[in-house]
Amino acid sequence: MIQKNQKPCVTDLTLKKTSRELQIQFNTGESYSLSCEMLRVYSPSAEVQGHGKPILVAHKKNVNITALEALGNYAVKITFNDGHDTGLYSWEYLYKLATEQASLWQDYLSRLKQEKKSREPLIDMAVKYHK
Repeated sequence: MIQKNQKPCVTDLTLKKTSRELQIQFNTGESYSLSCEMLRVYSPSAEVQGHGKPILVAHKKNVNITALEALGNYAVKITFNDGHDTGLYSWEYLYKLATEQASLWQDYLSRLKQEKKSREPLIDMAVKYHK
């Protein structure tokens, strides 16, 4: 766990494309796995956070990460296969998502149910189109 005056710092990120998970290692020795879907629906971008009024992002069950770009020693920019690429995930934000993922995920599922929305994709992102 992080001490009061110690900030969480990511020491390693490993993308598992097949299982659509991002494994995150912190300077505390703690390791977590976050789904690409959770990272997408909880993107810190203004588009998702709605300038203080977070929007509910649905239909992202099969979303995957296509690129990770380190931003100094404080954050990572994540690009998703649905085109979303404006979220800058600070180490502190990743730590929050990782350590609070059970309650955050339950809140997300409750919000989906309340608004009668679905995790299921509108189209299959894995479909390959042939000419």
